[in-house]
Amino acid sequence: MKEDFDSLVAKTSLSDNVDRRTFLKTTLGTGFAAAVLPVCAQTMIKTDTVGLTAGALEIQINGLSVPIYRAQPEGKTNLPVVLVISEIFGVHEHIADIARRFAKLGYLAIAPDLFKRQGDPAAFATIPELYKNVISKVPDDQVLGDVDACVAWAKENNGNIDKLAITGFCWGGRITWLYAAHNPKVKAGAAWYGGLVGEKNILQPQHPVDIAATLKVPVLGLYGGKDQGITQEHVALMKAALAKGSSKSEIVVFPNSGHAFNADYRPSYVEADAKDGWKRTLAWFKEHGVS
Repeated sequence: MKEDFDSLVAKTSLSDNVDRRTFLKTTLGTGFAAAVLPVCAQTMIKTDTVGLTAGALEIQINGLSVPIYRAQPEGKTNLPVVLVISEIFGVHEHIADIARRFAKLGYLAIAPDLFKRQGDPAAFATIPELYKNVISKVPDDQVLGDVDACVAWAKENNGNIDKLAITGFCWGGRITWLYAAHNPKVKAGAAWYGGLVGEKNILQPQHPVDIAATLKVPVLGLYGGKDQGITQEHVALMKAALAKGSSKSEIVVFPNSGHAFNADYRPSYVEADAKDGWKRTLAWFKEHGVS
């Protein structure tokens, strides 16, 4: 699989002053949540669907129709599978674009709506409102079960789950660590600035630092040295916990980046580190038998 980031994507020519309504999320994989508007259109990456089968569909999980965004090479079978786990803002245009980037490289990429039961992240104007009304109500067990259902769906729909990977961003980065511990069939994971420590409660009974020592799946952690939420103290705790185990996971810290440095639609985007992280992710998956 070719690993040239620049050959996969092209920047949009949209003006930064474009009407906010243009970017409001309407359906899965389109637009953005109100809480992140306005977007930085001049740096936003747009990957086309030429040669792909891509778009939103629904799968049945315990009697509930759960939306997913799926992207894959058109007409291909026996594809390596990558699960793309969103930020708190849900499966919006950025997450769908990442799925398309993987699909251009030959993957069946699946980005599930893991907030379906609690609400629509796009509906809330601020991040505190979004946390209070949706994110704080999502149980880890529910999320892991929904991701399991996506893996089962992939198996029945041209995916080779013997070549299974997971990647996630912020909220989804934390889930990436947890799912790698939950499902030993995962070959490799890439966690982008996912939370590592935190208070335990009935919905979140453990955090990545708690499973690090017993983790078997190799996970690549990608973190910003200037991140004010996931501090270098947190990173050091995670590295120490990983060192007690045998997963051969690694954490890379980008000293010039803060949180969400891969989010090309936000001011936090750092192009050089985003490209480096992408290349490292692809190489990690290849090294561990996914691609």
